Amino acid sequence: MLDVLHKGYAQQPPIHFNYRFLNWNLDLSCQEELVHGLRGLFTCNIPDSGKLEIQHFSRFSGFSASIGLSGEAEKGYNPVANISGHIGTRILTLGANLACDLSGSSSARTTNNLNAGLSLNSPYLVAAATLHDNFQTLKGSCYFEVNPLTKTAIAAEVKYDLADDETTGVTVGAQHALFSWTLLKARLNNNGKVGGLIQQKFGTKFSITVAGEINLNEKAKEKFPKVGVSMALK
Repeated sequence: MLDVLHKGYAQQPPIHFNYRFLNWNLDLSCQEELVHGLRGLFTCNIPDSGKLEIQHFSRFSGFSASIGLSGEAEKGYNPVANISGHIGTRILTLGANLACDLSGSSSARTTNNLNAGLSLNSPYLVAAATLHDNFQTLKGSCYFEVNPLTKTAIAAEVKYDLADDETTGVTVGAQHALFSWTLLKARLNNNGKVGGLIQQKFGTKFSITVAGEINLNEKAKEKFPKVGVSMALK
């Protein structure tokens, strides 16, 4: 469901290269099956972050652990460790994730984020309820597949702040494949931001995505449209 609302849209990392009006970054990733059921991954977002990760999956459970560097615009790079796991079936799954900041002395190290969630999966409908930000934020999301042949689907996401007792975000989106190699997406949130993208695949190894976003809210400080181009090589 997150693919419909978030994947492919232009997202600027905290640290990035820039030249006048142009901001850019480079994502690299590779993975290898070490032994049966155990996989190693390396991901790097230049110049923002990078991590090494180990994943283990079985029929009814999964586990992953990673360590890496996370970039912040003002603080630079901090070492971060992450542990996550899930248990369940194809229909119902329960999972949790724990992230820790390893910078500073051992007494000053803190738990940055603790998340947990429950998801329900069916052939056409996927729904999930998750707790984020150390259980301060509740997020509910759903995904409905309209036509598998054309990849037509709709999705919605609602964020609720438990501390302030208010809804902080609502996002709805849709996708549709014009052809097997051309995918269109669009989304809208309660703040007036409208986004869209077109992804063009060239064979099975290479794709180009053009994404744009504009804020229609009259009170928004940034009203200029944003356009991003990304290329992926597998």
